[in-house]
Amino acid sequence: RVREAVVSTQSTGPRMVDMKEKLAEFWKEEASVAQPKKHTLQPIVTGTSVLGIVCTDGVVIAADTLGSYGSLARFRDITRLMKVNNSTIIGGFGDYADFQFIMKLLEQQTIDDDVVGDGVYRDAPSIHNWLRCVLYNRRSRMNPLWNTIVVAGRDFSGKPYLGYVDKIGVSFTEKSVATGFGSYIAQPMMRRAMEENPNMTVEEGKKLMERCLKVLFYRDCRSLNRYQIGVVTATDNSISEPMSAATDWSIGANPSGYE
Repeated sequence: RVREAVVSTQSTGPRMVDMKEKLAEFWKEEASVAQPKKHTLQPIVTGTSVLGIVCTDGVVIAADTLGSYGSLARFRDITRLMKVNNSTIIGGFGDYADFQFIMKLLEQQTIDDDVVGDGVYRDAPSIHNWLRCVLYNRRSRMNPLWNTIVVAGRDFSGKPYLGYVDKIGVSFTEKSVATGFGSYIAQPMMRRAMEENPNMTVEEGKKLMERCLKVLFYRDCRSLNRYQIGVVTATDNSISEPMSAATDWSIGANPSGYE
């Protein structure tokens, strides 16, 4: 009997495991089990308005540092502006987790450009078009990134550039853009300032942003008086440290008729 067992083992040999078959069986079993699609149905932690304006010598972009958990002012020190490279800064409105995902994608794009080492980089129009494709692709798969992105920077010729793209891939360029509640309150302020001062400089644009953000803090319950301002010029591409605007709530006693 022992001899027969040895002969049987030698004749058949050890059975090789086919990993392709195992994987096919695994995915067949997974497909047979009904599972719900795991898509983001609504934003959770969100950021409000992002503002941008084109000046004669560059572009100014601004956003506050609040991440709202519903109506709760939960995270007061988040960064919604990102320096992509030496020519571009982006600002994110909407779900902050999705914006972090977009920032990781752009960081990897920048790393890939540096690794190639040919001196070629993506300018602001290139990044704007790439973001449009990414957001439209996710929307087409019925799993959108719940963000509106403002792209501020320069093109290869050095000309100031300001672009807008939302979660379904709608994109355009304009002299001034605003997202969220800022499109109702800050955008008219920026347009009026540009009409009164067509040759606005970056320094004047920064003061205008501070004024718009202060008004938004008074009017938008999802905003904060702590903000950052980004500047892209021929010689500078930087994002400021968080700053706080001085506010005066004594004016709250003036409006009447809402009791």
